[in-house]
Amino acid sequence: MYTHILIPTDGSELAQTGVAHGLALAKQHGARVTVVTVTEAPGGQFAYSSELWTLDEAEMAAYQEAQCRAAQAVLVPVRATAGQLGIEIETVHVPNRRAAPAILDTAHRYDCDAIVMASHGRSGMSRVILGSQTAEVLTNASIPVVVVQ
Repeated sequence: MYTHILIPTDGSELAQTGVAHGLALAKQHGARVTVVTVTEAPGGQFAYSSELWTLDEAEMAAYQEAQCRAAQAVLVPVRATAGQLGIEIETVHVPNRRAAPAILDTAHRYDCDAIVMASHGRSGMSRVILGSQTAEVLTNASIPVVVVQ
């Protein structure tokens, strides 16, 4: 049924339910797996709302390095879990993007035929401001999206 599954994760406990389900589905179908994590631009959801604040070159380099370390902290355990299940995966870090567009672009770029993700990752005010990233993926995806709670 599925030949290449994209599994987005932010490393949260909730996202782990999506990872576990996606890996189980991949094992069941013998599908390839790409796991993606996305890190936002400096300033998060407000990064492009104003030109009032910008990082200098050194601050930007430090921020990018920290985001790469954070992404690896998310991706390395998923790779280990997949290895224990006998599943080879490819991992991708997409920096400086909002999650939903980056997930959709990654699914297209890597020719995935399904996305498996948790129901939501943000809570509180950030969810109100940004809306649900999962809902945005569901609304705009051209491939099946399996949402796990």
